[in-house]
Amino acid sequence: MSSRKFFVGGNWKMNGDKESLGELIMTLNTASLNDETEVVCGAPSIYLDFVRSKLDQRIGVAAQNCYKVPKGAFTGEISPAMIKDCGIDWVILGHSERRHVFGESDELIGQKVAHCLESDLGVIACIGEKLEEREAGTTEDVVFEQTKVIADNVKDWTRVVLAYEPVWAIGTGKTATPGQAQEVHEKLRGWLRANLSDAVADSVRIIYGGSITGGNCKELAAQPDVDGFLVGGASLKPEFVDIINARGPK
Repeated sequence: MSSRKFFVGGNWKMNGDKESLGELIMTLNTASLNDETEVVCGAPSIYLDFVRSKLDQRIGVAAQNCYKVPKGAFTGEISPAMIKDCGIDWVILGHSERRHVFGESDELIGQKVAHCLESDLGVIACIGEKLEEREAGTTEDVVFEQTKVIADNVKDWTRVVLAYEPVWAIGTGKTATPGQAQEVHEKLRGWLRANLSDAVADSVRIIYGGSITGGNCKELAAQPDVDGFLVGGASLKPEFVDIINARGPK
């Protein structure tokens, strides 16, 4: 097993209200969680304050997106400074829904990554190919290109987690097999080694996202280059605890 600390993020997306999220928070606060796993919950921006005030401090909180500047005339956006002001330490950037539903470009995502890191906010940076790209055999080209734009905007890798999320596996019930996930993660680590340094390649956590469940998490967690998960739907259910504990104590 690597020395990289296992990382499990829950992306709640546009789900929940104070009542249901309060129940989920109670479940997490009272659960027995592996203390060798770092856990971060991505809450809707309107509930960031609420979640941070209720959730046990051993669990981190992330915003699901933000903009690339500290303040200004950008109706509906939030800034890293505002996120930090709510006591939040992480943000999810470049999620496939931001890329493909809201049309965010690689360039914009890179600018956001740079500004968040300058603002001392940790970044969960998402990359991943669509089904037609996988079927065309261009998975590597797509994820390497997305990773390069992120890497060009990172000076300090200690605050960055890379999340590989094949778009065809998000919310579809289809999961990359442990072998498929490991293959891409291994190639991504190889890209980091070739283009950045051995130190970055060995230390950066590459996590997997895409229809993770309590049933498939242990086999995925056993892969040498899978350093955790970014969990969608299952992060709103009690089985999220099983996913957090997918890799038992060493």
